[in-house]
Amino acid sequence: MHIRRITRRTPIRSRAHTRTMAAALLSAAALLASACSSAGSASTATSASTSAGTAQLAALPRSTPSALAPYYAQKLTWRDCGVPGFQCTTMKAPLDYAEPGAGDVRLAVARKKATGKAKPLGSLLVNPGGPGGSAVDYLQQYAGIGYPAEVRARYDMVAVDPRGVARSEPVECLDGPQMDTFTETDMTPDDQQETDRLVAEFKTFAEACGKRSAQLLRHVSTVDSARDMDILRAALGDQRLNYVGASYGTFLGATYAGLFPARVGRMVLDGAMNPSLSARELNLQQTAGFETAFQSFARDCAKRTDCPLGDKGSTPTQIADNLGTFFKKLDAHPVPTGDPDGRKLTESLATTGVIAAMYDQAEWEQLRDALHTAMKDNDGAGLLALSDSYYERDADGRYSNLMFANAAVNCLDLPPAFTSPEGVEKALPEFEKASPVFGPNLAWASLNCAYWPVRATGEPHRIEAKGAAPIVVVGTTRDPATPYPWAQSLAGQLSSGRLLTYVGDGHTAYGRGSTCIDSAINTYLLNGTPPAKGKRCS
Repeated sequence: MHIRRITRRTPIRSRAHTRTMAAALLSAAALLASACSSAGSASTATSASTSAGTAQLAALPRSTPSALAPYYAQKLTWRDCGVPGFQCTTMKAPLDYAEPGAGDVRLAVARKKATGKAKPLGSLLVNPGGPGGSAVDYLQQYAGIGYPAEVRARYDMVAVDPRGVARSEPVECLDGPQMDTFTETDMTPDDQQETDRLVAEFKTFAEACGKRSAQLLRHVSTVDSARDMDILRAALGDQRLNYVGASYGTFLGATYAGLFPARVGRMVLDGAMNPSLSARELNLQQTAGFETAFQSFARDCAKRTDCPLGDKGSTPTQIADNLGTFFKKLDAHPVPTGDPDGRKLTESLATTGVIAAMYDQAEWEQLRDALHTAMKDNDGAGLLALSDSYYERDADGRYSNLMFANAAVNCLDLPPAFTSPEGVEKALPEFEKASPVFGPNLAWASLNCAYWPVRATGEPHRIEAKGAAPIVVVGTTRDPATPYPWAQSLAGQLSSGRLLTYVGDGHTAYGRGSTCIDSAINTYLLNGTPPAKGKRCS
């Protein structure tokens, strides 16, 4: 079952990065999309209506409120991380920006100093997405060693785990066995009994988060994390924030730009979110995005003699129908996996495994193999492994807090897509039209935030960031999780937005092997020169 989220691979992206972005996009309230955009909380930002009927995030004053001065003046004490070449520290931020004296949150920060002899250009903050992905892990496992050498030579590479995530006072919800039950639950209920069980699981998840993370749950919005980034910018001694954000990280970066436009340095938003859409619109459009990606996978599969979903030359529709038939068989009869805990491959886990492989075409071969063993050999181990990696479940049955933080942020950032099972049922035809393969699953997944113990503080809004330096927005034409029109929209909203297009498959573009894309972004980060208007790469 998806809790909305956004993963590790090529020279620029490790497999962990791709998987992190994958789960963070699809997730707790359904898809990363379904609540990844947030307006400011009532205490941190004002809004004005627009012609589109959405709110517009207003910039904060240039001056720093006196109550926040101690946070902005804090000095960071760096120590060895235990990872060669990296340093770590902890910074403080107010738990509640409306009442800075009400307590602190402690945020984990890591950096790798610039490797070149020339004067550094400052810090480059990176975020892999989610919400819920660990930026510190991303820095240490990928960005700090895998970003282009010329970029690492000129910047101190920096990451902070957002509040509620990983090392930064993580949101806690279910234990391992409870999460196993949650992820196995049927996400395409066929009758009232199955619907009631699904609703009960959503409620159990939400109640556990509310019980175990009661104080923190109200203060993990994207606006809160964006304001934390400005405190970090000041503590690092930078006048402006240089930033590369992927997937949900684009919404985090755009939110920062909306709040602090004059403090924006060189900012890259790769795999962009559209903050002006409601949760329902985001979920529906992301569902269509996964269908686009699956059609691309199906066309590729049909060219091969080892395609488990059809003979060579099969149409995408035939391949989709065969996958749907397989899912229905699993719904009635889950298959063994050899898992030591006795878990079987259910329809829900298999769907998650297939969706996980849509984020990167490099995983299509693994998906074909996993489908073959499940469909031909009655062995679901391969698809279960894809699902487990998406949910960040280790071999001992422990889950990271990715999905917990993902739900907490998403459900706070936007009002729920649906408030009852009846609402989902009415929307099913529209979701099925968007994706015959994934539509029903993703429609029901969108119900999770209906039972969240904390009311949403955000709403759909445009972000213009008037006065900001040029911001590069990157979109991939067949991106499954952040559909290309979202990048077009965000680039159009931002007063200084510059759209860079990658014509291809997969989620995000930087480091996917396109010399054209990488060169354009590297030039911008190093020289401040944004790509030419309308630039397209393949």
